[in-house]
Amino acid sequence: MTRISSVSSDRRSLLKAAGVGAAGIAGIPLLAACTSQSSGPGSGPVGSASDTGTPTASLLPAPEPQVKPLLDQQTVNDALAKLDGMVQGAMESTGVPGIAVAVVYRDQTVYAKGFGVRESGRPETVDAATVFQLASVSKPLASTVAAGAVGHNALKWTDPVISHTPSFSLKDPFVTRNATVTDLLSHQGGLRTGAGDLLEDLGFDQSYILSHLNQEPLDSFRSSYNYSNFGYTAGAQAVADAMKMSWADLADEMLFKPLNMTDTSYRHADYQKASNKALIHVPAGNRTWLAKYSRDADAEAPAGGASSSVRDLARWIRLQLANGSYDGKQIIDPEALGVTHVPHAVSGLPATPGARTRFYGLGWNVSYDDHARLQLGHSGAFNLGAATAVSMLPGEQLGIVVLTNGRPQGIPEAIGAGFLDVAQNGAPTVDWLGFTAGVFQKIDESEKPKVDYSKTPDRAAPAQTNTFYTGSYANSYYGPLIVAEGNGGLTLELGPAGRSTTLRLSHFDADTFSFESIGENGNGVAGAIFTPGAGGTASSVRLDFYDETGLGTFTRA
Repeated sequence: MTRISSVSSDRRSLLKAAGVGAAGIAGIPLLAACTSQSSGPGSGPVGSASDTGTPTASLLPAPEPQVKPLLDQQTVNDALAKLDGMVQGAMESTGVPGIAVAVVYRDQTVYAKGFGVRESGRPETVDAATVFQLASVSKPLASTVAAGAVGHNALKWTDPVISHTPSFSLKDPFVTRNATVTDLLSHQGGLRTGAGDLLEDLGFDQSYILSHLNQEPLDSFRSSYNYSNFGYTAGAQAVADAMKMSWADLADEMLFKPLNMTDTSYRHADYQKASNKALIHVPAGNRTWLAKYSRDADAEAPAGGASSSVRDLARWIRLQLANGSYDGKQIIDPEALGVTHVPHAVSGLPATPGARTRFYGLGWNVSYDDHARLQLGHSGAFNLGAATAVSMLPGEQLGIVVLTNGRPQGIPEAIGAGFLDVAQNGAPTVDWLGFTAGVFQKIDESEKPKVDYSKTPDRAAPAQTNTFYTGSYANSYYGPLIVAEGNGGLTLELGPAGRSTTLRLSHFDADTFSFESIGENGNGVAGAIFTPGAGGTASSVRLDFYDETGLGTFTRA
């Protein structure tokens, strides 16, 4: 972005610096000072001024720097009066156990409330202080912390990650040397979506995962956008390294303590210790939900490991809308925070010529509405049982955060969008829950296995003897894998030493077996395809679930 520190008397050079054209001119009100240097009557633009040089009463002296607020206290109050009904309607429609919502307007928390229960089948209710796992709403929280470090001059947004984290490494040496904090926090480092996620599902820690990202294939550096939890984590870790602190401690000192966010942490252990916490749930059919899983996201803490309450997050939204200040005190440098709010990457091209492009900032989805107002937002999703969303209209000084303890079905997004819709139009103009539910259903369908291993072929070829398959196999990315006999069949064991995972193999066809995929990214039954080798044993096995980027083949040791 071109910075203009002074106004030149050379109109051509100014237009060049401004970007030439209406967009560039409108962004620089000082342009009027240059173009008004005329030598006689009639030399100015038609209709801009009288012959005496005085602006006419019908025209502004300069373009407006931003869209004026379109909402007022009454329209927001009217929407708030309907918010309980929106939440209750979503709960009745889906059966989701618990929801918490907070709304900020004009630097005040005007709504903070809980609905439902913390755990299905138990009486403890959700309130504004109930702690939820945030999933990817952790990302804009993290970019706020990073902005604080930049404001303290510990680093620059444009610093190469490797200058603060010498161990940082990606597959391409050029990218390793040049990838900046900004590149990784805007998902432009080239790592593909999901890079490292399956290692996390197997129980590997952050150190192991980050040290193995250099085996992941890369897309184009800075010209591709791929949402990457561990790319984001690597960028945030560089910030922590620059401050010579752990990430969780840095977040405490930089943001949570100054805002008195006592319910908030990037440590899973703190979430577990909280007495007032919402457990995560998955659907069990017929609008019922089951607290079946736990989700420890410490490995990707800056990207998905935070936990908090809406009471705390309302304080954070107030800081966001107040350019980094809270209760009159500057907590985060406003210029550093502003960098997180602007587009850094194109996250979605327009579907039609008249549609709008979608952007990603640093930890924020960035867009502009029908009135050209900036919109900032982010969703969080744990398939194991949490869904969250935050949305802000900075020009209106309005923000809403919605936390739920159920697997993603579009519920928090629908409540947030519905509230903003009602605030602006007096009543909903879209079936938001129907719309967002459809979006998430399409996501689920797109993630189904390419091969249906749940149905054995009618004429399946028999397997060979167990000894053909058993033994130890090696993989430089996932580590060792052991195929063994057990429980009347075969099992495979993989994962970190001392915390490995054992999966039961079922015969599918010939030298192909199946197993149930696990973890946050589990999507059903997957395949284990053995390749015959010399000596009457299999030489390798490819696990297709773990082979999305070509890293899923294990070779007999």
